[in-house]
Amino acid sequence: MPNMIQVMGIFAEGQIAQAHSPESHPFGHIPGDPELADRIRLLAKGINETENSFIWIALFEPTKIEMALAAELFDLPRLQVDDAMNHRQRAKVEFDSTKAFVVFKLLEYVESTSDIETGQMSVFIGPGYAVTVRHRSSGNMGWVLDRIDNTHDLLEFGPITILHSVLDNAVDEYLDVIDEVTADIAGIEESVFSPIRTDNTEKIYELKRENLEIRRAISPMVQIAGTLSGSGNSRMPAELRPYFSDISDHLLRAGDGVENNDSLLLTMLMASTARTDLQQNADMRRISAWVAIAAVPTMIAGIYGMNFEHMPEL
Repeated sequence: MPNMIQVMGIFAEGQIAQAHSPESHPFGHIPGDPELADRIRLLAKGINETENSFIWIALFEPTKIEMALAAELFDLPRLQVDDAMNHRQRAKVEFDSTKAFVVFKLLEYVESTSDIETGQMSVFIGPGYAVTVRHRSSGNMGWVLDRIDNTHDLLEFGPITILHSVLDNAVDEYLDVIDEVTADIAGIEESVFSPIRTDNTEKIYELKRENLEIRRAISPMVQIAGTLSGSGNSRMPAELRPYFSDISDHLLRAGDGVENNDSLLLTMLMASTARTDLQQNADMRRISAWVAIAAVPTMIAGIYGMNFEHMPEL
């Protein structure tokens, strides 16, 4: 997918006034579409002049020009823009009187290779706008639009709805990835205890690395969700806190899944190592037995194969 800036939707009076699916919407990327900047400026101006409305702009692997356009349109803080452009930025949540900025990791399970790909999402929330910036993730943002459509009653709270939807979608992806890793662990577990001799140590270590990658994504998200749902956050509408609390609950379940998988992998690693040691000991016993059997004729051949004037015992 090329770097791209998309207008995902225009929201007015608690409803989706205009939505664009990633496959069909007419907005492209800069500089491939030189008229895009002007069209987005017109849309943003119209939103600013319309009460109780906001626009959601999604950027994927944005160029500096695309990011500069978003920063110009919505007066995004420079340091936060720099953070959003850094695909290795640590997860964080920042609030001021009217704006919010959240960075978190995205996870995706690649079925063909059983690998986990890590991406990053940055979300800017402010009066009349939501801007999302994705790095290294091929996830379809159309799913988020569907989620918003199913919970359209939340749109009355404005752009913060977008933050909830992308967080909720990301945590659901965490759970899906954990389920896939659990299935991979079950497959290796059968191999570890099968009668066929196999060495699964490398596969187990690969899964442990993937499990660690999941943990690194989940751990800071717990703090982010807690901040957003906490009663001490006066900037969050009280009616929305239960929805972010639900995300926190899902994160706790995800954390439990990671811990369970880690325990299983440690047990399997110990079992695999013990089984390998037993197999090696058995091999050494067989080798020692054959050496002992071969030792006597070798000794006799060694003695009687020497040159003697008088052969012993003859």
